[in-house]
Amino acid sequence: MVKVAIHGVAGRMGQNIASLIEDDPNADLVAAMDRPDSELIGQDIAKLTGGQPRDVLITADVEEFLANVEVVIDFSIASATEKLLPMCASQQIPMVIGTTGLDGSTRAGLERAAEMLPIVFAPNYSQGVNALYFLAARATELMGPTFDAEIVEVHHRHKVDSPSGTAMRLAEVVTVAKKLDADRVVTHGRSGQVGARPRDEVGVMALRGGDVVGEHTLYLVGEGERLELTHRATDRSIFARGAVRAAHWVVGRPAGLYDMADVMGIPR
Repeated sequence: MVKVAIHGVAGRMGQNIASLIEDDPNADLVAAMDRPDSELIGQDIAKLTGGQPRDVLITADVEEFLANVEVVIDFSIASATEKLLPMCASQQIPMVIGTTGLDGSTRAGLERAAEMLPIVFAPNYSQGVNALYFLAARATELMGPTFDAEIVEVHHRHKVDSPSGTAMRLAEVVTVAKKLDADRVVTHGRSGQVGARPRDEVGVMALRGGDVVGEHTLYLVGEGERLELTHRATDRSIFARGAVRAAHWVVGRPAGLYDMADVMGIPR
């Protein structure tokens, strides 16, 4: 049974991960950490999971947090991740990191730490999305240059960025498969007299509305036929499930920087 610690436990992802581990017969949640000013400090983790009290108290003390753990799952903020990295590195505690918005300094710290311990770092922990990346690359190669590639993503009305990071990654996967320069060929939306579609263009369109968790479709459109590859997320817990899978996988691995393709055994 792997001993798991969650950094950023009060966030949406942290809570989802804690709840999943509660029901995982092969994992034991032994530590949880949140920011020092959190009202949850000193509270039992059951306060978040709704389970039975387990004598696992939420702490802001990093030394207490890292005592007797085998892997840390971190979904916090960039500044907190940056401080945690050297602490885990010094104790060689494997990490699964889903924190977004890492700046150059934090990314450099991540790469330094990965020289001393195994780290899984992924922008998206959905297992389905990572399978989509692989299938999209293969399908793009198989269909060849005569099939036009278009990407459409749909998210809830409250999403503030556009297009989604997943859509941008999907566009990158497609352009690599087509041996094209993404900076030159990717187009975001169209309006007005734009002229005929260039063969090498890769369109990325963003739709917003309602409570859609996330939907991404790659269209490969040829003469007389088209292929559609779609991933639909209906529950945000999919990201937590991927992170927990990564936590099981990373324990015992050699030092290095890994992603979900490694975790899932997806060929490069």
